[in-house]
Amino acid sequence: MTLLDLGLVTYEAAIQVQEQAVAELAAGGPQRIILLEHPPVITFGRNGGEENLPFSDRYCAQHGIHIVKSNRGGNITCHFPGQLVAYPIMRLDRRKGGLRAFFHDMEESVIRTLAVFDLQAGRREGKAGVWISGKKICSTGIAVRHWISSHGLSLNVGRDLSLFTAVTPCGLTGVQATSIHRELDRESPSMAEVKRTFLDAFSNVFGLRISATRQG
Repeated sequence: MTLLDLGLVTYEAAIQVQEQAVAELAAGGPQRIILLEHPPVITFGRNGGEENLPFSDRYCAQHGIHIVKSNRGGNITCHFPGQLVAYPIMRLDRRKGGLRAFFHDMEESVIRTLAVFDLQAGRREGKAGVWISGKKICSTGIAVRHWISSHGLSLNVGRDLSLFTAVTPCGLTGVQATSIHRELDRESPSMAEVKRTFLDAFSNVFGLRISATRQG
């Protein structure tokens, strides 16, 4: 598996990179994991989510919040600087356990990442993502075409989660978001350190060697 680190990039640009990576994998190219951060954006999944956005498009535009309809699964979510987004482009037909195992392993990678920073996280029955004491720290949502995955997960790292006040996260009423910095009550670890730790965990959980880093 090769790593592509795009840095801060728009949602639309990331979609184009994913589509190219999916096409290359379908043609016999490498599996990839794409890491990035997004400028403020609210996305709706295939299951909708417009009803969970209490503000108008005009309000969002005035406050620099982009709105996108995505082809991933799930409901509404948001992305912003200070949130680590990981998009694994992988062949799911060559893995045991199908989609359920894939989601489990993505979540496990995050749970092990957080454990390195002394944060005890886990799953909630019937709810996707990763949670700490009832608060959601990581969301998941993927798209699958020809048994190749795209999209993936978003892990809140920084303290500023204000964009979550504009949405009902994943359409779950009463859900509170949290982040690594909020849970630790300090401005560390850095995004670079979280990335390195996550890649180690992801590599171990999925049994893959990750190489060929390229910075955006």
